[in-house]
Amino acid sequence: MKLLQERIKQDGLVLSDKVLKVDSFLNHQVDAVLTMEIGKAFAEIYAGKNITKVVTIEASGIHFAMATALALGVPFVYAKKKKAVTLTEDLYSVPVHSFTRQETYQVSVSKRYLSADDHVLIVDDFLATGAALVGLTEIINMSGAELVGVGCVIEKSFQEGRGLLEEKGIEVHSLARIESMSPENGIIFIDNESGAKVTC
Repeated sequence: MKLLQERIKQDGLVLSDKVLKVDSFLNHQVDAVLTMEIGKAFAEIYAGKNITKVVTIEASGIHFAMATALALGVPFVYAKKKKAVTLTEDLYSVPVHSFTRQETYQVSVSKRYLSADDHVLIVDDFLATGAALVGLTEIINMSGAELVGVGCVIEKSFQEGRGLLEEKGIEVHSLARIESMSPENGIIFIDNESGAKVTC
């Protein structure tokens, strides 16, 4: 997605060879117009796949999941990292470790909102180590729903996340794939269509 790559080039901050800061437009302050375009892009990729639910994990994936669900005309469900007092029903629940926060959460989804009748698309902001997304796939499997695929806004292709998902036979689409990055040399993207490297 060229629009997204250009915005990362313009406003993203490469803090290290593993950390990209995009909080000025994606995951703290949010560019709503760009978010809606991201949702449309995922909806186009997965058009005709009979998706009935979009699933994400709180909090940074919520707006992308909502934009995608709106474009597809289906509900979205977000897995909660902490159990609220109102969450009293039976749950699908798995532990997930967060690289950015260095914490392990017990991530939960109510059994009322996922079933074997569902065709699910997972959407999240980043694919890096893949821990959160692997956790979500386990929840989908527990529910008996069909996992259609995983859509990620930004992928750090130099980390193991994609490999972990593809080993499980899961289709992965990322709108901006990063081959490598550093404060000195900037970002090298992988072109989704040709596989060529694009330096920014």
